[in-house]
Amino acid sequence: MRAVVQRVSNSKVEVDSQIKGKIGRGLLVLLGVTHDDDIKDVKYMVEKIINLRIFEDDEGKMNKSLMDINGELLCVSQFTLYGDCRKGRRPGFSDAADPEYADELYNKFVELARENGVHTETGQFRTHMMVELVNDGPVTILVDSKKLF
Repeated sequence: MRAVVQRVSNSKVEVDSQIKGKIGRGLLVLLGVTHDDDIKDVKYMVEKIINLRIFEDDEGKMNKSLMDINGELLCVSQFTLYGDCRKGRRPGFSDAADPEYADELYNKFVELARENGVHTETGQFRTHMMVELVNDGPVTILVDSKKLF
């Protein structure tokens, strides 16, 4: 499982010009699922992301987590995180999980984030979405449950 985590002052996702999810201060998470991901990967990602200390404390140091600031989370599915661009000019997506399985794990991620008390909004799986954000910092972190980077 892979995620691009962006610290935002606000973010929203639209489908067909209608807002599907909208947050204030918190994290925008673009989440991708691969074939061999399972519930352990989901639990690892939720725990890691909601506890990442990437928000500033009173001294301006990144010392606080989403949980510490009572921030919000916007989670958007993104199979293209498993795009392979090493050959040719068109990415291959064979490492992305099939949509039904990816949707199941994506929804489990959202469920676990909510169970941890995080106000969590989502996009709409398998649709063309327009994502808007104000990246605060900018701060962008890559997280991989297999710890590949």
